[in-house]
Amino acid sequence: MTRLSLEVCVDTLEGAWTAAENGADRIELCAALSEGGLTPSHGFMVAAAKLPVPVYAMIRPRSGDFLYSDLEKTVMLRDMEAAEQAGLAGIVIGAVDNQRHLDRDFLTVALKGTGLPATLHRAVDTVQDYLKAIEDAIELGFERVLTSGQAPKAEEGLLLLEQAVRLADDRISVMAGSGITAANANRILKTSGVSELHASCSSVKRSQQPQDLETRLGFVAEAGSKDTDGNAVQALRKAMDQFTETAV
Repeated sequence: MTRLSLEVCVDTLEGAWTAAENGADRIELCAALSEGGLTPSHGFMVAAAKLPVPVYAMIRPRSGDFLYSDLEKTVMLRDMEAAEQAGLAGIVIGAVDNQRHLDRDFLTVALKGTGLPATLHRAVDTVQDYLKAIEDAIELGFERVLTSGQAPKAEEGLLLLEQAVRLADDRISVMAGSGITAANANRILKTSGVSELHASCSSVKRSQQPQDLETRLGFVAEAGSKDTDGNAVQALRKAMDQFTETAV
């Protein structure tokens, strides 16, 4: 069995390097992971392009749902151009229409307007007809789809994940994401049949001074801030490699 791909989502440059140096095969570059991941700045994209692994930029102009206005779609197209100009390897994008189907019209324009490969993000988990959306993603030309099987956590969406893998039939890669850890990786891989996993591999870094000025002013949460944990990346990478070895 070939190596299973591990994608790590990050929202700091230090986190991106930590992920790359500890076993990530690809980076999903975001701003504000606390909001589910938003479009990173152009400067962040340029700096991340120097990483030794492929970097895909999240194209998401705001938090919330995936029904975008024409103004927001214009911003997204410009951000895609910025990602390409920065030298990144790909983009991560998604959108739905007011009927809760993939917004095929916009996504067709978006994918035809870039030379970068694209991942369909978890907008797919909000659609009315999940398996139709997988087929739509294939027809639109997406490289992969990131999904939790329409569940809050991938471990709870294994049935739909397995159905997506069977429907895809190697025409598109299905990447499981949301709540992925070294502890549940084996079960998710074995049950669903996905060939890629997506995780933040983060841990909370608590302030040494809980009542410091940044915390009191609300810039830093009292519980601390999250960032990429190299040990978590290594542990997940090891679990994936062990699964590959036992599956041969």
